Amino acid sequence: MLKKFCSAVVFLLGSTPVLADYSTHPGAQSFVRTLVQEHQFEESYVLDMLRQAEKKQSILDAIARPAEKTKPWKDYRKIFLGEPRIQQGIEFWNNNKATLARAAEEFGVDEQMIVAILGIETRYGKYTGGYRVLDALATLGLDYTPRGKFFLKELENAFLLAREQNVALPELTGSYAGAMGYGQFIPSSYRAYAVDFDGDGKADIWNNPVDAIGSIANYFRRHGWQRGDIVVTRAHIASDYDKSVLNEKIRPHFTLSELAQRGYTPVNAKLKGADKAVPLSYDGEYGKEIWLGFNNFYVITRYNRSQLYAMAAYQLSEELRYAFEKQVR
Repeated sequence: MLKKFCSAVVFLLGSTPVLADYSTHPGAQSFVRTLVQEHQFEESYVLDMLRQAEKKQSILDAIARPAEKTKPWKDYRKIFLGEPRIQQGIEFWNNNKATLARAAEEFGVDEQMIVAILGIETRYGKYTGGYRVLDALATLGLDYTPRGKFFLKELENAFLLAREQNVALPELTGSYAGAMGYGQFIPSSYRAYAVDFDGDGKADIWNNPVDAIGSIANYFRRHGWQRGDIVVTRAHIASDYDKSVLNEKIRPHFTLSELAQRGYTPVNAKLKGADKAVPLSYDGEYGKEIWLGFNNFYVITRYNRSQLYAMAAYQLSEELRYAFEKQVR
């Protein structure tokens, strides 16, 4: 239910009031002007939405401690890989088998990867976030200096999304960072990649797993995923291997032949010297792990920029694939 902004200050023992009228925020003027001049919104409407937006300290606290930045791989991996998440994934896969098969065929994206993304993001739609997108993006866009410009742009996209989909902006819900639905699409991603995969006239990623599956598959296809291609492989290293090229956050550009000269050799001997990869290093449960990430690995990082996330998604996808195939043997 829509909660209108209340100007009365509520005092709680030991807490600091965080309610704010974002319509008067110093950064709001240019934002309002953009929506009015570039997108033909009524100024009164934009100001009303900003008045209703509530500053959330819990959002600012959460974004300051993401697991990708605070946990080593050996601990980060445990968050997402475990028997409960795998079993829930197999249940979701079985319940949506035909849709996943159709998505794999139409978009060229492996079924296990779609399921893995859903598993990591929201445990297959069970936990999609209870924040209002309006609150999350106003808080981060106007009161989170490190990435305020990014989140303010997402708030702009949220206004556009609500108008295009004919929904009330304050009713959109998601994570503390404004990510929405089964696959946690930020507003710009929804506008660019969400699809109506069941043909009912609406791309409903909040309540409809069919649309969520199609939308994730479309996202991966549009970023260059190749169905059936390798994602990562373990690597041997020479004693004098080149550490300077580890964990580059760019599209793989070294061929395997070039990486061999830098001290990296794939464990998978069938790979060709012309294939391109990026060397990766993680602090694992039993020491340092060296991997080579290929184009499909890079594509996962287009969904989430963290390479730890990409590795967790890949490893979960493999566990899901193995468990799904095992049940029909």
